[in-house]
Amino acid sequence: MIKAFKEGVDIHKEVASKVFNKKLEDVTHEERGKAKAVNFGIVYGISDFGLGEQIKVPRKVAKEYIEEYLRKYSGIKKYMENIDIEAKEKGYVTTIFGRRRNIPELKSANFMVRQFGSRAALNMPIQGTAADIMKLAMVEVQKQIEKRKLRTKLLLQIHDELLLEVPKEETEEVKKMLKDSMEKVVKLSVPLIAEVSTAQDWYGCK
Repeated sequence: MIKAFKEGVDIHKEVASKVFNKKLEDVTHEERGKAKAVNFGIVYGISDFGLGEQIKVPRKVAKEYIEEYLRKYSGIKKYMENIDIEAKEKGYVTTIFGRRRNIPELKSANFMVRQFGSRAALNMPIQGTAADIMKLAMVEVQKQIEKRKLRTKLLLQIHDELLLEVPKEETEEVKKMLKDSMEKVVKLSVPLIAEVSTAQDWYGCK
């Protein structure tokens, strides 16, 4: 999977080719969509029932997708198992930057609450690290705006997006600065790729 990211391969098509045992070029749009749901769902602890409901397939088929995914990507399965064990031992999980989330739900007498705790333990290191990276990127972008004495304003953060208000004459400089700042703020084992778009309003940027 890291190799696919480094080579710029469409990660959802790559996963679809593994899960459905097809050549990359033979993966259909529908299969890519199902693989995308598996990709995001598995690392957040989705159940076969939940996945089946989401991609409109029988529960048994969704279970087969999950099992095949974990067979092909055994490192992810091991990661998930280790996170669960560690969270239960320590009572918390952390992002790669060390930010901690306590998970008392794991010690609950209620099975459903414990299940929620397991999903939260799996989710937080991933979503939490993504949030940390966005905050670091925001700080870097603001530093660059001030350093360059630009009139550009950083307005909003929406999930993995930053929204800036930019005078026309600063557009090209800010586009390059924004892409560089977001892609280089953290060095990981895979590249961080940022896409920049411009429009008269936020809707037009979509």
